[in-house]
Amino acid sequence: MLSQLGFFGSIAFSLIAWGIVAARYIWPALRLRQRSEALRPLLILHSFRFIGLAFLIPGVVSPDLPRAFATSAAFGDIVAAALALLSLALLRSSPGLIIAWIFNVWGSVDLVNAFYQANATGLSPGQLGAAYFIPTLIVPLLLITHGLAFRVLLRDQEPAMAQSRQRALG
Repeated sequence: MLSQLGFFGSIAFSLIAWGIVAARYIWPALRLRQRSEALRPLLILHSFRFIGLAFLIPGVVSPDLPRAFATSAAFGDIVAAALALLSLALLRSSPGLIIAWIFNVWGSVDLVNAFYQANATGLSPGQLGAAYFIPTLIVPLLLITHGLAFRVLLRDQEPAMAQSRQRALG
């Protein structure tokens, strides 16, 4: 019980800390950029989601790690990383924006599914081994940046361009 409390406490503190970083530093740097330029650093960050393959590596995780959780998390992450890279390559085109939407929906659902799978399979935090930092440090950042990406994708392109023109003139 104490390990579960520590695990979820770590996730909660990480969400709070990353939320502060996002509100104070990340969003102010992105909000005035054009859509494709605002998405670029978020997609680059998510291209590192290949790290989820660590859930499949014996010695990194416990042999007792539920296989349903490990395979779902690992392959969901590698698909998200591939979609992020594809979107990044095509970002300035219409297909790039469509792929960015697909990536963001897929990646968000994948992270929520990983939490569901962890709960459904009875995952114990100790079974994560060296991969403990993924759900406690990295996943909260990924969730927050997915939220930022939705915000960028949903906003009108014109206000960002108009504000940047005003800054250049004023």
